[in-house]
Amino acid sequence: MSEAGDGGDEHARRRLRGFGIHLVAYFAAMAVLIGASAFFSPENPWVLVPVVAWGAVLAVHAAYAMGLLDVFKGE
Repeated sequence: MSEAGDGGDEHARRRLRGFGIHLVAYFAAMAVLIGASAFFSPENPWVLVPVVAWGAVLAVHAAYAMGLLDVFKGE
């Protein structure tokens, strides 16, 4: 492989690693929030707001990690 390809591969690995960390943080935080919601206010589904909002950000991060947003670079 060429040197440019190796740099691109390393960049892709860093993007995937960053997404993996984000994914683990999301599930850990949602587990805590869902547990808190079920314990403190089971009648009020407030936990849906952070689940959906952070999930949307996570979806954009997934698209970035897969390289789907590279079309907007303009190169």
